[in-house]
Amino acid sequence: MSKVVLFGLWGGVITPRPLESFQKFENFMNLPKDFISSTIVKGGSENALARAEKGKLTFVQMVSELEAECQIEAESRGLSLPAEFSAQKLFDELRCVEFSRMVLNAAATLRGHGILTCVLANLWVDDSLQRDNTAKVLSVLARHFDFVLRSCDIGARLPEPTMFQTALNKLDVKPQQAIWLDVDEESVQAAKNLGITAVHITDISEALKKLEKLARLELSEEKMPLSCTPEEVIHGYVTIKPGVKIHYVEMGDGPPVLLCHGFPENWFSWRYQIPALADAGFRVIAPDMKGYGDSTASPDIQEYSQEKILQDLVTFLDKLGLAQVTLVGHDWGGVVAWNMAQCHPERLRAVASLNTPLFPMDPNKDPMERLKSIPIFEYQIYFQEPGVAEAELEKDLTRTFKLLFSASSETDTHPQVDMTGICKRGGLFVGLPEEVPRSALLSETALQYYVQQYSKQGFRNRPVLNGFEKLHASVPLLRKCFVQGDHLTGIGTWRGTGDGCVPGHGARQILIPALMVTAEKDRILLPIFTTGMENMIPNLTRGNIENCGHWTQMERPLEVNKILISWLTETHQKASISISPKLR
Repeated sequence: MSKVVLFGLWGGVITPRPLESFQKFENFMNLPKDFISSTIVKGGSENALARAEKGKLTFVQMVSELEAECQIEAESRGLSLPAEFSAQKLFDELRCVEFSRMVLNAAATLRGHGILTCVLANLWVDDSLQRDNTAKVLSVLARHFDFVLRSCDIGARLPEPTMFQTALNKLDVKPQQAIWLDVDEESVQAAKNLGITAVHITDISEALKKLEKLARLELSEEKMPLSCTPEEVIHGYVTIKPGVKIHYVEMGDGPPVLLCHGFPENWFSWRYQIPALADAGFRVIAPDMKGYGDSTASPDIQEYSQEKILQDLVTFLDKLGLAQVTLVGHDWGGVVAWNMAQCHPERLRAVASLNTPLFPMDPNKDPMERLKSIPIFEYQIYFQEPGVAEAELEKDLTRTFKLLFSASSETDTHPQVDMTGICKRGGLFVGLPEEVPRSALLSETALQYYVQQYSKQGFRNRPVLNGFEKLHASVPLLRKCFVQGDHLTGIGTWRGTGDGCVPGHGARQILIPALMVTAEKDRILLPIFTTGMENMIPNLTRGNIENCGHWTQMERPLEVNKILISWLTETHQKASISISPKLR
């Protein structure tokens, strides 16, 4: 059984190959075919490029020496190099690389099945003015592969055996447990000589088909994007006030995007979106909302009113030095997103919600009465009695998360929680089996992370529970902003007119760019609830994901990422905000 797949960098993971760039540059300069590669070969093992790849020269030093070597070669052939000839320009072409999406997808699948991935790269120490391009390449590689070995770091280069041996030693695997893929025939033969199974890449699709057979995995289609683990993100804390801290993770650089999770979740529910948005050129920040994960869980229910939560979020942005962010929320986080857009629009570049509609609110009506009138929101009534819901949820955390997290396609294979009649039958899980299969939405590692996080503080100190006791305390804020209640703090109604659904008198519109993504098979936040939102949000973009239930980011991460990246990119471009994607 293979334990690691090794990829050659040039021509496998990224294109173009150096040889292709050299040939293109030769044509542009009207130089003889293979002039540059011949110059390099004539220099033997001590040519400028080889020495740079072994770390003996920096990039700037290498460019200078390579240019001198080319001048000598030209003189030996009786040629005159063009006045505009420059080795620096030669490598400028080589910097315009593209990652193979197929290889990155294959690496994500391999890692998801416990197979290590590694890139072996003939690379130099880049001290040039254009070194940011090299930095971006290395950053992407570090996120998508378990290990990246640069030739300049060990004083050896492909196809030398030392490159393979160093990687195998680092990963603690034997040659017989490894597979090597590369475009270079010499490196393929060198790998075979060491006992490594090797695939020569002439066509990347065909090479991956061969890898599928060797690894006994289906790699041809992208089914799940790269996810991140707690060890692969930056962790930080922001002190909101004495005794209250918000924990967050972040990745990437660029315009900031804030991801707010729902219930019963934490930052980890965005694990498939964080790397994708970072690769798309954004600084992604995902907090544990107050009361969740490693953020402070205050026993004071006054801390969980909407006004408090929004003010804490403003303070969070202030402490991070962020004047504006694009806020994306799901479930409970969607509620926060819409309320921020109405109460603090100056702090948002744009706003997006997954599943959660903008519910209009009549601040003059009792939110509890509205809740009681909608059967699918009865669970919120059940959460009103202190100690009851949390006792049921905390009894067996593993069972709780197995019951709550399931895909829309698993209705026949997984017990389904009936969200109606909860109070009458005496609980969410009454009548459901004790032994519950784990959903395909969760790996065992992911499941245990949720269990571990909720083992710390339980369910009591969560806005979704304490927040219900703050329904009436949130009304002053709602009157001030005339904002929505939500499926957690009360739901109003659209005022019907002959022109369709429009917000009630005095309601404050959301004028910033907005995105509403519905999930076709969400049994709680029904897509039909979003009808008429354009009347409240003139600049609304819509997205809909078919065959998807409530846990959108986990069930259909590819579709979510595609919608978010497209909308985020367009929104920032319209605002003339520069974005530098790491993947193109």
